[in-house]
Amino acid sequence: SAQVRKTAIAGLIRIGAASNPALIKALKAGEGNIRYLAAGALGIVGDERAVEPLIEALGDENLTVRFAAAEALGLIGDARAVEPLIAALADKNDLVRIAVVVALGQLRDPKAVEPLTAALNDKDAHVRTFVVVALKTITGKDL
Repeated sequence: SAQVRKTAIAGLIRIGAASNPALIKALKAGEGNIRYLAAGALGIVGDERAVEPLIEALGDENLTVRFAAAEALGLIGDARAVEPLIAALADKNDLVRIAVVVALGQLRDPKAVEPLTAALNDKDAHVRTFVVVALKTITGKDL
């Protein structure tokens, strides 16, 4: 059942990096809520082996999975995520774009400055607010 899988994922988080293969498997298969929980768990565990599967999850049909994948990539902090996150700034969902902006801020890669500056024109005011914070985090300058 879904509840059993949720409990199992919580247990895998407690195990840590050794649980990554099971979490990656859950990220790639299963119901949307299980993929979402797996993405979040991979971010908490913080193992760099999860970066590529999480990058793939940025394209998931489920917006909560995309959100959690972006959040997890920011937590892991691996530079391989910068370009895919920049591409994900175009996501149709504002909450996903916010998670992407926050992740780019956490990664602090100067390559993100130009795309984030362009995102200051995002149609969503909340996204724009987070962009200001991310740019300050990366550049150390107030806008």
